[in-house]
Amino acid sequence: MMNATESKKIITNLTQSLTYQSRLHDLIPGGCHTYAKGDDQFPEFYPPVISHGKGCHVWDVDGNQYIEYGMGLRAVSLGHAFEPVVQAAYKQMQAGSNFSRVAKIEMEAADSFLALVPSADMVKFAKNGSDATTAALKLARAYTGRDLVAICADHPFFSVDDWFIGNTAINRGITADTQAKTLTFQYNDLASIAKLFDQYPGQIACLIMEPEKDKSPEDDFLHKAKALCHQRGALFVLDEMITGFRWDIGGAQTRYNIVPDLSTFGKAMGNGFAVSALAGKREIMALGGIQHQEERVFLLSTTHGAENHSLAAALAVIETYKKEDVINYLAYQGNRLKVGLEHSISEHQLDGYVGIHGHPACLIFSTCDQEKKRSQIFRTLFMQECIRRGIIAPNIVISFSHTDEIVDQTIEIMHDCMGVYKKALLEGAEKYLEGRPVQPVYRKYNHQK
Repeated sequence: MMNATESKKIITNLTQSLTYQSRLHDLIPGGCHTYAKGDDQFPEFYPPVISHGKGCHVWDVDGNQYIEYGMGLRAVSLGHAFEPVVQAAYKQMQAGSNFSRVAKIEMEAADSFLALVPSADMVKFAKNGSDATTAALKLARAYTGRDLVAICADHPFFSVDDWFIGNTAINRGITADTQAKTLTFQYNDLASIAKLFDQYPGQIACLIMEPEKDKSPEDDFLHKAKALCHQRGALFVLDEMITGFRWDIGGAQTRYNIVPDLSTFGKAMGNGFAVSALAGKREIMALGGIQHQEERVFLLSTTHGAENHSLAAALAVIETYKKEDVINYLAYQGNRLKVGLEHSISEHQLDGYVGIHGHPACLIFSTCDQEKKRSQIFRTLFMQECIRRGIIAPNIVISFSHTDEIVDQTIEIMHDCMGVYKKALLEGAEKYLEGRPVQPVYRKYNHQK
């Protein structure tokens, strides 16, 4: 753990990371296997390549230590290499990971998961969120006999599959007819949903959205959206990849007392291990089974979908959440962090320029330029200054391993970063930013202004 003196050190040596960066692009399209982790998402000369992690800290290949707030794209809620989870997975690996028949742990994991999610009668496990959300849409289409789906335009990501990516700017290679089958609506805007149903009567199979992102549901929005779906013969699907195991162990649906027809979970569910889930009402989920007389639905069937050590990890996560009250701890530390950062924003007179938003367990920051317009340049500058001082923060995502001392240290370091931000507003960002600004993932061309 860093001490006060170490927290003031400026990281200058990223020689190995920059060398690895070039090699990675020779081997892997994009230089990594997840676009959100790409070089274009980080300051040009500060792209640490990670060697290992423990708790809320990671180390890069140059030996630099960081406090981490990306937490594996929000998948790590307990901390890196969290011992009870690692040991549970290791113990299961010694007993085998994948067999030619169903394993007992699949039943145990299903029982434990369904006990957490009151809305669900059945569950199918998979390895990533895209598999689960795509299966949910397939099931909705099969159940309703309709082709169109509607997604929340205010939520950034639902799947790597064509039905979603075709609706973004980076839709090369996706057919026009596929793109046309996905519609969009706005969060907290019931009228935008009603308009879709009026425009496409009897054609929409389902709505899919996150229960909450950076804005909370207003005026009973989730319940009214569900009611409208059912009035128009569509299913109501909640994507709980992020909210599950952060808002509540049973998801935001538990927090807001809303019962979706189908819901999807993942990320924090395995604390970094690859596991996701599609859950829902029996009459719908059973269409993917073999005990009905209707036409079959090929729902989810993946070689590694019920990989036993990932299910063991998920069971250990569940037990830890029950034993340690992780949900309240995440909210507590997230609130401490938000209050401290907002105090620093006010002290630097950066109100309207830097903002801290979202649920305390999953905060994000916004950055604006001199005209108070959203700015990738100032986002890059803030990230650059954080990395130089030992914090990796594409977002500000708390974990069970972030202690009071770490949160206080983070506030102190980010206070210094905001001091640089303030100078850049007055003197120009180009005086302080090294290299090009970060780019949005969803862009038509790699090099765009």
